[in-house]
Amino acid sequence: MERTWRWFGKNDKITLAMLRQIGVEGIVTALHDVPLGEVWTREKIRDLREYIESYGMRWSVVESLPVVETIKYGGPDRDEQIEIYKESLRNLSQEGIHTICYNFMPVLDWARTDLLHANPNGSSNLYFNYAEFAYFDIYILKREGAREEWARFEFPAGVGQGRDVLAEADELAKTMTPEKEHQLVENIIIKTQGFVSGNFSENDEAPIQKFRDFLSLYVGIDKKQLRENMRYFLEAIMPTCEECDMNMCVHPDDPPIEILGLPRIVRTEEDIEWFLNAVPNRHNGLTFCAGSLSAGAYNDVVAMARKFAPRTHFVHLRSCHIFPNGDFTEASHLGGRADIVELARIFEKENPSLPMRVDHGMTMLGDEDRGYNAGYSFLGRMFALGQVQGILATVDRELGITYRQPGFFD
Repeated sequence: MERTWRWFGKNDKITLAMLRQIGVEGIVTALHDVPLGEVWTREKIRDLREYIESYGMRWSVVESLPVVETIKYGGPDRDEQIEIYKESLRNLSQEGIHTICYNFMPVLDWARTDLLHANPNGSSNLYFNYAEFAYFDIYILKREGAREEWARFEFPAGVGQGRDVLAEADELAKTMTPEKEHQLVENIIIKTQGFVSGNFSENDEAPIQKFRDFLSLYVGIDKKQLRENMRYFLEAIMPTCEECDMNMCVHPDDPPIEILGLPRIVRTEEDIEWFLNAVPNRHNGLTFCAGSLSAGAYNDVVAMARKFAPRTHFVHLRSCHIFPNGDFTEASHLGGRADIVELARIFEKENPSLPMRVDHGMTMLGDEDRGYNAGYSFLGRMFALGQVQGILATVDRELGITYRQPGFFD
């Protein structure tokens, strides 16, 4: 697979010169300076593409060309926004970029409660604690119906059996401080969302109210309706994708659970099968994020990879570990529920030119002091990339594929 790296543009503290040295072949990025809902012009795309190419790499994948909320909930201007989206697709294609990773998650892109959860070896990882998230929902967000929903919440078989998340959230309320509440808001709304082209930024003065306002847009939108809105969007853009040879690959929901009263429609094998069959066009595909999928105890990640490899256009190789109580954390790229060795075999057999990135990595050896975006450390991801490069070299030898290490004498 093509070794790629998510990079956040010219202001990223991790430079392209650094990435070239560690074996990165392709860059995964976006026009982060273009406001939501505006056309990506060919001039802006070309400027960034040429900058990447000047360092000997290519712009492999767009992550993300954002699908604005009005498309997701079916607002009055969704057709206008779809036309803008199609124009951006054409401009990207004309500059030689043909893979778009996007998501159809309402309001939140991804969610964690702790961004620096201590590992036994002294490093740290992203972490999701159900009780803390329930506390945020009930006591900070004060979402109508949240307490009743958490009272009914059940973990999938095999984890969290007998756990009362609502009772734990109520217990947290007895010791919660304003500082801890602020940290939860930062972790859930700002630090995981503010550095991508999303709904929130670090400059938001009232993020909680803004969050409530976004949630209100989805009142009355259930799973069935959100699915139909996704189908509407995909059917509308597929002629353009055919015209431009543009592969759309949706990212699974992260975490793959229903949260905040919002429907989630890309979290299980049945969900993925539905959207692929709903719009059975080869350009309608999947970003196979092994990390997101492995955070769901009901997902057999290896079996899903075998099933959906022919419609996978982009791969995120990472893994999650689920604790017995149901909470989960990012795992080593050699551990967790996602068998990355077997996933490498599956995807190398299917298409050895697929772009792949290691996605989230540990925060280690001073990463935490360098101002990197949450989950996107340098040394931690470099360590993960080294692990995955070793896996790929071994798998390629098994399969008779010539492994090439970029930057050396081959």
